[in-house]
Amino acid sequence: MNKYKLFIFDMDGVITETSEQHYQAWKKLAKEINIEIDRKFNEKLKGVSRMESLERILKNAHRENDFTDEEKLEFATRKNDNYREMILKCTEDDLFEGVKDLFIELKKRDIKIAIGSASKNAPTLVDLLGIKDYIDYIVNPAEVKRGKPAPDIFLNAAEKLGVDISECVGIEDAEAGIEAIKSAGMFAVGIGDSTVLNQADIVYKHTKDIDLEELMN
Repeated sequence: MNKYKLFIFDMDGVITETSEQHYQAWKKLAKEINIEIDRKFNEKLKGVSRMESLERILKNAHRENDFTDEEKLEFATRKNDNYREMILKCTEDDLFEGVKDLFIELKKRDIKIAIGSASKNAPTLVDLLGIKDYIDYIVNPAEVKRGKPAPDIFLNAAEKLGVDISECVGIEDAEAGIEAIKSAGMFAVGIGDSTVLNQADIVYKHTKDIDLEELMN
């Protein structure tokens, strides 16, 4: 009998790495509206929605009131177009080491797999990375009221797949994501630096290091 019945994975930094593409896409857009952002500031955009990221960029430049809602939507769309153009070059080689083996092992144990990303491009990436057959459900961020650090994305996955939250594991590499998992009442696995992700129940340096035997006991 499995202790957990559903694993909900963030995409970026957990399954693959497209943070550089996100950064370059935001940097390009920001430059077009005469705002400069650097890599240090970009850390504040990890794990949050596109519109929230835009608001943070504008607020940091003290320009949050300079644009209409329509203009902001257009900016977000433009950024996404930039990003999509970049990620279309992704292949199965961009899948993190150990991810496919982990998915195979989860399937052997009859454990469901969901993608709980803040990105609306998750379905495209799942296809490009060659992992579509392993995924039971991909959360559509447009269908949830609040993005991370609110728990809505993780709760949506559990609800859609009919799994109790006590039987769910969330895997994240960002503080906002860990906060979302904990707010949902789920077991939180952090990927990365344990000093940064100190709210997680357990932290592994890389996704390939996840030990299912350890988690299940």
